[in-house]
Amino acid sequence: MACGSGIGSCPTEQCCSSGGQCGTGSTYCAGPDCQLAYGPACDGNVPYGQSATLCGAGLYHCTTPGVIALTFDDGPYNFTKMVLATLAKYNVSATFFINGNSLGKGRIDDPTTPWPQILKNMYAAGHQLASHTWTHQDLTSLPTDLMQNQVIYNEMAFRNIFGFFPTYLRPPYGYCSGSSNCSPYLTSMGYHIIYWDVDTKDYLNDDPTLIINSENYFAGNTSSPASGHSYIPLAHDIHLNTALTLVAYMLDTLNARGYKAVTVGECLGDPRANCTGTVTNVALSQVASTSHPGVSSTTLTPVPTSDGNGLFASLRTASTLILWASAVIVSELL
Repeated sequence: MACGSGIGSCPTEQCCSSGGQCGTGSTYCAGPDCQLAYGPACDGNVPYGQSATLCGAGLYHCTTPGVIALTFDDGPYNFTKMVLATLAKYNVSATFFINGNSLGKGRIDDPTTPWPQILKNMYAAGHQLASHTWTHQDLTSLPTDLMQNQVIYNEMAFRNIFGFFPTYLRPPYGYCSGSSNCSPYLTSMGYHIIYWDVDTKDYLNDDPTLIINSENYFAGNTSSPASGHSYIPLAHDIHLNTALTLVAYMLDTLNARGYKAVTVGECLGDPRANCTGTVTNVALSQVASTSHPGVSSTTLTPVPTSDGNGLFASLRTASTLILWASAVIVSELL
């Protein structure tokens, strides 16, 4: 049965593949390829557990000089453990923008998968966990309700694992315009919208002979010495050669140039007191509301652009719930 724009939707229990055919299984249902508007059973349309009725600006640069906040998108995945092992070897922290159910890997909160434990280990090691939405859809291309689902479903998965959820989010593909209502919605939900200022393009170079291109992108776009400079590079823990080669190269390079590897929260100068909190037994009505309950507010200062203007008229005043490692809290969770 065909499906898609101008054709129509699949039956309730089926998915609409990127090729416009109804069916079941990961070939049809895995995000981000499954067409959410025409496949009711697409992974991106199905949260785990209880359901809730769903009722500007972004940051590209650090504010703290001399630091580099390595970021990894799209995991957890098969190579995430390798990335974590390298970070542990160098005794540094990074930020992971987590997809809840992409690439056919299953839900991150499914206890039959390795993902809950990997995320708990990640958290315990001191890394910052942030949202990259549920199934990595282009938020600007979705109707409002489906866009909101991408955010809320990931929050629900984090809640199921940790009892709370992050308020740092990177939009898939870096797309989140105000005209699409993406930026206003995320801002109203209390999110720091995080982009990047160095793209390693590791998604184009996942090959032993090509990964040097990503190394060169990183080296060529980070200044030496570190004084007065800071960066938020983009990489992905779903690529083998990033895990095998690029992570260590970036750490060796930033160390040689005098940078300190930090999390995104640290590179923005967000006080740790504002970045720690737990939300347990959150009512579904609160999860679906326009702000997150139970935590304090903080305001980040806009970063000037090269033309001297403020990057944004105002940055969010919102609840901060970065998932920082805390031995005490983690021991309670595990």
